Amino acid sequence: MSKNLIVATAAAAVVAFFAILITNPNNIFAPPPIPSSLDRLHYAEVVHVTGAVGPESLVFDPNGEGPYTGVADGRVLKWLGDGRGWLDFATTTSDRRECIRPFAPEMEHVCGRPLGLRFDKKTGDLYIADAYLGLQVVGPNGGLARPVVTEVKGHPLRFTNDMDIDEQEDVIYFTDTSKVFQRRQFIASVLSNDKTGRLLKFDKSSKEVTILLEGLAFANGVALSKDNSFVLVAETTTCQVLRFWLHGPDAGKVDVFAVLPGFPDNIRRNSKGEFWVALHAKKGLFAKLVLSNSWIGKTLLKLPLSFKQLHSLLVGGKPHATAIKLSEDGKILEVLEDCEGKKLRFISEVEEKDGKLLIGSVLMPFLGVYNLQ
Repeated sequence: MSKNLIVATAAAAVVAFFAILITNPNNIFAPPPIPSSLDRLHYAEVVHVTGAVGPESLVFDPNGEGPYTGVADGRVLKWLGDGRGWLDFATTTSDRRECIRPFAPEMEHVCGRPLGLRFDKKTGDLYIADAYLGLQVVGPNGGLARPVVTEVKGHPLRFTNDMDIDEQEDVIYFTDTSKVFQRRQFIASVLSNDKTGRLLKFDKSSKEVTILLEGLAFANGVALSKDNSFVLVAETTTCQVLRFWLHGPDAGKVDVFAVLPGFPDNIRRNSKGEFWVALHAKKGLFAKLVLSNSWIGKTLLKLPLSFKQLHSLLVGGKPHATAIKLSEDGKILEVLEDCEGKKLRFISEVEEKDGKLLIGSVLMPFLGVYNLQ
């Protein structure tokens, strides 16, 4: 048998294998169960984001008002309460004539895509990690945000994702997910096993940006510890959370804080110093196979598959929601799920406030409110 025939036969077999996966993802690679998890998130109340999609991050201002959230058409919205709905609070671009559709990935670079949000409690300013436009800030009254950090060492930020603020030292820790892929290419970033993500520090006084970690596989959520001794960063592709020590005998070192059963997005600390991690999806057998063999993911990207098909393969074909609470030393304390995706799916952030969990999603047109009591 000739070499060309062997290659062609192997390629045909691979294509046939992927075709089976595409047509039967639920049966073959359904999201795996997590021991001791509680399937309760379907009891959450759903709050629709009228005329918008993707309330990715949720935050309250220093007066406790909100939540505020960024959506896919580039706006930051503020919740005014039942009966009053959502108010347009801020934007990251001034020319919004073409920003009229709730979900238009091909327009994100024009309209902006606010992801992580954090308030500076001392000033009332809202800092915005815009995936395309970098780190931005808007005053307490909202309006058009202004740029804070748009480049590092002369190179533009390509995929700004999340942040946390150390108000004692007046610095912001934030992530740049990739130097190669933009937000609308996030599936390609994961499937190709891209490792160009970074954890960065911005000093608000000196205006200097420092690279703390690089070579990360999809750098994502960021959260400081309660005593500011370390900062956590989610590494989505590897399904783990890294800890970078800021102070103490291990200052400057990094270790693995937690290994998770799925793809972590944002991390948020509660008042006790524990951390809630939102999983975009659990990691099934197919995802394990792809992530341990980069050629499979790269082959998938060469096939005529849509974003929806690739995403379905990666998440096991079955929408679901998983939230994990970690202790201050990285132990899993609690797992809450909506295993069937009855109410919530593809969650991006879990914010604990006043006995409730507010749950965002980068893909859905609503957020969830789950009562812990």
